[in-house]
Amino acid sequence: MTINAVDQKLTERFAIYRGDSCELIRAIPAESMDFGIHSPPFEGLYRFSNSDRDISNNDKDGFWTHYQFLIQELLRVTKPGRLHAVHCMQLPTSKTHDGFIGMQDFQGEVISAYVAAGWIFHSEICIWKDPVVAQQRTKSIRLLHAQILKDSTISGQGLADYIVTFRKPGDNAEPVSGPFEQYIGTDVDVSREAYDREAAAFRSAGKEPWPYEKWKSILVWQRYASPVWMDINQTRTLQYRGGRDEKDEVHISPLQLDVIERCIDLWSLPGETVITPFPGIGSEVYSAVEMGRKGIGFELKASYFKQAVRNLAELERAKTENLFKAEVA
Repeated sequence: MTINAVDQKLTERFAIYRGDSCELIRAIPAESMDFGIHSPPFEGLYRFSNSDRDISNNDKDGFWTHYQFLIQELLRVTKPGRLHAVHCMQLPTSKTHDGFIGMQDFQGEVISAYVAAGWIFHSEICIWKDPVVAQQRTKSIRLLHAQILKDSTISGQGLADYIVTFRKPGDNAEPVSGPFEQYIGTDVDVSREAYDREAAAFRSAGKEPWPYEKWKSILVWQRYASPVWMDINQTRTLQYRGGRDEKDEVHISPLQLDVIERCIDLWSLPGETVITPFPGIGSEVYSAVEMGRKGIGFELKASYFKQAVRNLAELERAKTENLFKAEVA
């Protein structure tokens, strides 16, 4: 596999390349990726750079022309029966840009584009977001209580995040099976101490509790199986401030590690390879490596690429230190 990138960082655990993902992904062999996850540019809602290769700088038609090419390439490189997850949200409209205050069904457009490319629409997860935090960040009049006092027909709910996941047609040759070994989130205690308390209550009622590992896995799955994830740590993200570029930076908002890790845990096996065409500061690749997978990604923006390298280098140092401590012990 030969990839002609502007820059690259390669190790046994990951490969990140700086360049245009629409070009670089063509070097990936067909049916070689086990899982994928990414957050695409939201059709021009934010500007990430001043590059003419940045698809977020296109108009609506240009955005979908480039993104649909990537969707088809992701289908090509994914193994049959395996999944790709997309983080998205509905998009707000504005009076200045659109002539009205409302919403655009970007999530629906993403689903339609993947299905049109040959993917099977597999699942949908709604991720709760705090409307107070959203109002403070976006200054949207839709979320202001003052607008309720003026005219509530302009008011509206905050915009949730979504994970929409797609499966490549065909049979999966390597089942992703086994119990959950950890809980990723904010609300559930799956410690041995919590189990002992619940098991004691069962025994006092004359019932035999499940074994600890089964209890933990079922408890985790009950949360992950929910169509609404309300237990995501919204502030748990990679260090991103070093990725800012004063010359062209307009927006940066890395995807929460809780979301990425849950998807990787749900839909891939240790040792498998996770691909992302928009790694930004490296969140998806970082999570893949942290969870015992391999990660590959293509990042156009130089400052994001450099921050991704720094983030992954820090992870490599931490893993080496932990390995050394384990050997000493």
